[in-house]
Amino acid sequence: MTVTGQCRCGACRYEIAVDALPPVYACHCHICQRVSGSAFSVQALVPEGAVTVSGPIVTREITTDDRTSVQRFCGECLARIYNTNTRGPGIAVVRAGTLDRSEELVCKAHIFTAYKQAWVDLPEGVPQWPEMAPTEQFVAALRG
Repeated sequence: MTVTGQCRCGACRYEIAVDALPPVYACHCHICQRVSGSAFSVQALVPEGAVTVSGPIVTREITTDDRTSVQRFCGECLARIYNTNTRGPGIAVVRAGTLDRSEELVCKAHIFTAYKQAWVDLPEGVPQWPEMAPTEQFVAALRG
């Protein structure tokens, strides 16, 4: 099975070779708020090798103190499709809103909630952390 998605204008399409829609998480950090222009961003973690993109992709490498991230954008509308980074080799961080069936996604976790907007109410029972979650707990939440 494959899961499909596209950029805003449709010039870039992608497929992810996975068995089902991937679990997603919301990040409420200030960087994600600024990049998304919203209260948080929603991502799916998938194996990098499972992602196949067609269309005009442009990349931008961003280096910070603790990692280098390679962002992939549509070359036409500049919608951000996914990124990889040196802290998670082999993992693609796909922007959940670009998935064709995004309305079917279930948010499994919330991170960096110390920075969430006051008007955002998080559902009870969904794991959440004020900063980055410990890796084992985060992975378990996404699988759960």
